Amino acid sequence: MTSLKWWQTTVFYQIYPRSFADGNGDGIGDFKGITEKLDYLAGLGVDALWLSPHFPSPNWDCGYDISDYENVAPEYGTLDDFKTFLEESHKRNLRVILDLVLNHTSDEHPWFVESKSSRDNPKADWYVWMDTQPNNWQSCFDGDAWTYAPERNQYYYHYFMKQQPDLNWHNPEVKKAMWDAIRFWLDLGVDGYRLDAIGTIFEDPKLTPHTVPMTLAELRRFSDTAKTPKEIKLKDKYWHDMFKNQWGQKGVHELMKELRAVIDEYDERMLVGEDDNIDYMGDGKDELHLVFNFPLMRTEKISPAHVHKNQKERLGKLDTLPKAKGWPCNTLGNHDCSRIHTRFGDKVHDAELARLNAALVLTMKGTPFLYNGEEIGMTDMMLADISQVRDTMGSWYYHVIVTDMGVHPQEAMLRTAEMTRDKNRTPMQWSNHPNAGFSPAEANTWLPINPNYKEGVNVYDQENNPASLLTYYKHLLRVRRESSALKEGEYVPLQTTAREYFSFLRQSPAQTVLVVLNYSDQAMELDFTRTKEIRNSNLRTLFTSAERRSAELTPKFKIGAFEVFIAEVERG
Repeated sequence: MTSLKWWQTTVFYQIYPRSFADGNGDGIGDFKGITEKLDYLAGLGVDALWLSPHFPSPNWDCGYDISDYENVAPEYGTLDDFKTFLEESHKRNLRVILDLVLNHTSDEHPWFVESKSSRDNPKADWYVWMDTQPNNWQSCFDGDAWTYAPERNQYYYHYFMKQQPDLNWHNPEVKKAMWDAIRFWLDLGVDGYRLDAIGTIFEDPKLTPHTVPMTLAELRRFSDTAKTPKEIKLKDKYWHDMFKNQWGQKGVHELMKELRAVIDEYDERMLVGEDDNIDYMGDGKDELHLVFNFPLMRTEKISPAHVHKNQKERLGKLDTLPKAKGWPCNTLGNHDCSRIHTRFGDKVHDAELARLNAALVLTMKGTPFLYNGEEIGMTDMMLADISQVRDTMGSWYYHVIVTDMGVHPQEAMLRTAEMTRDKNRTPMQWSNHPNAGFSPAEANTWLPINPNYKEGVNVYDQENNPASLLTYYKHLLRVRRESSALKEGEYVPLQTTAREYFSFLRQSPAQTVLVVLNYSDQAMELDFTRTKEIRNSNLRTLFTSAERRSAELTPKFKIGAFEVFIAEVERG
């Protein structure tokens, strides 16, 4: 192995704490439950855990509205419960990174309570205040971005909902307080942070209004109904134009350099940003360690042509960083978007495509991020009644289009179910018992359980089934862990004009591995005899999703429909 950092060879697994495992039977996930499942996670073969926010919060935005950066939400347990979880994770060689929300706090955070109380308060300038509503900016969640506070007779700014006021990062006292909070968890031993919404930290200082002739609700409704290419293009333009003055402004790079300096006070800690802009990696050593390859998932269909294009552009940009080449970071799902089984399925071959896409993320060059439940094929769950919706962005949209736009409640609920993030945050399905083993049978879970847990979409039914998706993930993760090429190797694209299959090499000093992903429902014969890295070699099968009579192949071989094939290139 070369001298890569731990976060470069690691497979991360995102845990949504509220939905992972209920240890005390109240219908909500907690640290007791997560700790009890650590052996499962170690057995799965992942190397690190990313926790979505676990801090105290009024939960207007499912924990992303933080009221105390240095504690644990009571529904998840105590700080001692967290320490136990962290210690037990490290005992199993599982690293832990936390979700860090820099842009805003909860409006119930003591900082904001003080700031709102008067213009003379010592924390008066900790948030963004204006005497009058200065422009038509919208919150990306629920309408106007400016909310009136009678205590100060002023308006405060919030990129997200009104319960999430933006911090004023121009104030050095804000920086000090946040850096202290970050050190609090690093001192406890956490291994790094995933940074939430870093692009929103600063706004256009000129407060330039947007020019979109719609409110946020009207734009969402227009997006729902846009059908023609012209309407879809206009919809995309409006989304960009509405928020372009509130996103990606100057100052973020300097702030990321300060944060990196804090992180570098500690050994072997890391930062990954919820952004796809490679510029946030600085010169390769002075800002973030990783940013997500979100362009990979911004497509309706994962195809060989899309992946080839993505890799050419992405890896090309990463290689241009001046001091150290950037390291890729790949994912196809998280708590904010549809589950990969639903989003990238075709309603005919969903199971096969889910396996292909899992292999794609785990064999491409870079650090993979998985989302809890992917490994058992959890799917989106469409809620049927507004009373079930917990995502306040969804409930706000429902009531606005019913009340202000006259949309029939049945259609409004259908649109809400499609757009709300509740659909991909339902509780983890552990067994075929009532409440899917997430909670006791008598508990009322915080979100409904997807009923497909009764149909084999659960850990218990899949754990000892050699044909299950869970077994497939375990096998694939083991192959990755044991292969130097899949962990550290360079990426070499092959046969880039092929439309049905995606093929590439991963090359490390010790090993060359061929990966072929057949996105077609047809078997075909492939010929790599003219590929210089493969010709005059044999192929030793490391992994296949199809049955093969022999583990040894020549560079000319048949591949089955939807087959995942991984082989080591053995020189003759």
